[in-house]
Amino acid sequence: MSVSRRAFLGGALVVSVPVVLPGLAGATPAEFAPNVFVRLDGRGRITATAPKPDSGQGVRTLVALLVAEELMVEPDDVRVDQAPGDTARFGSQGVGNSFSARQLHEPLRRAAATARCLLVAAAARRWGVPVEECSARDGAVHHGRRVLRYGSLVRDAAALDPATVPVELTPPARWRLLGRTGSGRVDAKAIVTGKARYGIDTRPPGSLVAVVLRPQWIGAVVDSVHDGAALAVPGVVAVTALDPATSGQGGVAVIARSTPEALRGRAALRVTWRGGTPTADSRQWLAELEAALPAAPAAPGPVAFEATYRLPLLAHAPMEPMNSTAHLTDTGLTVWTPTQDPGSLRSTLARQFGLDPATVRVEATLTGGAFGRRIEPDPVLEAVACSRVAKAPVSVLWTRDDDMRHDSYRPMSVHRLSAVVDASGVPTWRAHAVATWPLSVLPFFNNPAIVKASGDHFPYGVAGQVDVVLRNAPLRTGFWRAVYAGHFQYAEECFLSELGHRAGLDQVDLRRRLLPADSRLRRALDAAAARAGATPSGATRAVACHDDYGSVIAVIADAVDGRVRRVTAAVDVGPALHPSGVRAQVEGGVMDAVSTVSGAQITVRDGRVVQSSFRDYAWARIDQAPDVDVVIVPSDAPVGGLGELAYPPAAAAVAVATGRPVTGMPVGVEVG
Repeated sequence: MSVSRRAFLGGALVVSVPVVLPGLAGATPAEFAPNVFVRLDGRGRITATAPKPDSGQGVRTLVALLVAEELMVEPDDVRVDQAPGDTARFGSQGVGNSFSARQLHEPLRRAAATARCLLVAAAARRWGVPVEECSARDGAVHHGRRVLRYGSLVRDAAALDPATVPVELTPPARWRLLGRTGSGRVDAKAIVTGKARYGIDTRPPGSLVAVVLRPQWIGAVVDSVHDGAALAVPGVVAVTALDPATSGQGGVAVIARSTPEALRGRAALRVTWRGGTPTADSRQWLAELEAALPAAPAAPGPVAFEATYRLPLLAHAPMEPMNSTAHLTDTGLTVWTPTQDPGSLRSTLARQFGLDPATVRVEATLTGGAFGRRIEPDPVLEAVACSRVAKAPVSVLWTRDDDMRHDSYRPMSVHRLSAVVDASGVPTWRAHAVATWPLSVLPFFNNPAIVKASGDHFPYGVAGQVDVVLRNAPLRTGFWRAVYAGHFQYAEECFLSELGHRAGLDQVDLRRRLLPADSRLRRALDAAAARAGATPSGATRAVACHDDYGSVIAVIADAVDGRVRRVTAAVDVGPALHPSGVRAQVEGGVMDAVSTVSGAQITVRDGRVVQSSFRDYAWARIDQAPDVDVVIVPSDAPVGGLGELAYPPAAAAVAVATGRPVTGMPVGVEVG
């Protein structure tokens, strides 16, 4: 991957555009780099820098669109480079909490608009005419019939002081690209033709490959290592035990010249283990959580209905398994990794290994799925530990089995809900008791108030009480798409649907009665209902809504014979900057919903995760995919987040639409 190494001046960037003063940018005279995000060369070629990694959500495409819009060119005219980890230059680089569009749209537009205004000012000076008489389009500045290409202006523009040139963003009414349909992903062809390079493709010159024999049951640590047979395998160069305190999850790494040699070496390795919980069973964990549920508060009237929902462990299962490449030398550390936060990772590595941050470089690669898992650094720590031993670049590869059985799982949870209803069956009071685990990878989450804040986004006007109790997680738990909202919203919407069903109420009408008439969510619900039309003959329909990340969504699912055939989702994300990207994100959330409702779960027996691949982690196949119709609701709200928005309501709607009794997730099978 090619990344500019020039030194730019810059400050905090999430809400501001760092500007490079004339003569201080480090750019060559033939280049123009008014800030860290945009630069042009003497041939007019435009390069944009994506500060955040692309894990499939389309950050690179969004960056190309934002820059092309303001520079009055086409997206194909913009090359997008990936920024290395460097929060001092690029600000927050984390991909999580559906922040990417919210944090990027204004700084990237302003960065490109700054470049455009400087180019126009440079042209106006050369012609000796007012700036107001000049305009930019198609990679050039125009004045009457006179035209100056951007490339011919870069020297003049670079000599201008940006502080002296007013910058004006293109108003939404004049957008040519943003908010328009038809813009696909800039990297789609490379991805579908296999030319895109992911972290797992990284092989620096002279690099070795490592695989890790991981603990045989939950919590086990290495007792003894017998590596003679492994070292005798041709191509194996080293065997090293990994300290879980400093090198990831622990285990024994086999380092070899190639992947097959490393795998053969691992198969020959003999390790004994000690400690941990070799009798652990996820059914027992679920029962313990149910026993820990907080008591319901005193209700203001007779409780009409009470229900309990049990939710299992879930794995992330990205299509690209965990991997990382590292090269630790006497002068510094370089890592190539599909991370969700290269900036924070760089700081973590510098601190962990006592290195000057200036000597640590983190190259964020294209990522084949993340869903919260790649915030964690354990594959990187393993690669660094192996590189230290091998004194060479080392790529650590996780097999699919490694990935499935040593994930940081979405926590289990149990929910007990109760409600008081009025004479028509509409709820007037609710209670929601939750027992779950914190995210063990982040101690900050070991707090019921934090878990409640993450999960409780009940959008309806019903008074009540939500109580959360936490028990220590017996295995690694981590961020999973929508985090705790995926638990809470699933239980709450399934419960509300059951109340409506018992009262014989139309599910859309029930929710309309609980939402303010002028609310964004009410408009989204109306839009979804209008698009979905009447319930198809023989179909079962279910509805769910969600309000989070500054966006809202309403989902309607239609099922026939227990199988969801069609999902209609109406979403208000403020300005839909990239409509096809919006649809893709909703479709992804719906497929996660179909998968987790129809059968995917992680179970533990005899201290070990049972599932090991997609053959037994029942992720939905293509013939289970429903038609997904996404309605983008026009909105003047600020740009909202989307990546995690669709999953919680889609899961609830899909579950209820099956027509089977919903007592947890998946539906119709033993949970845990």
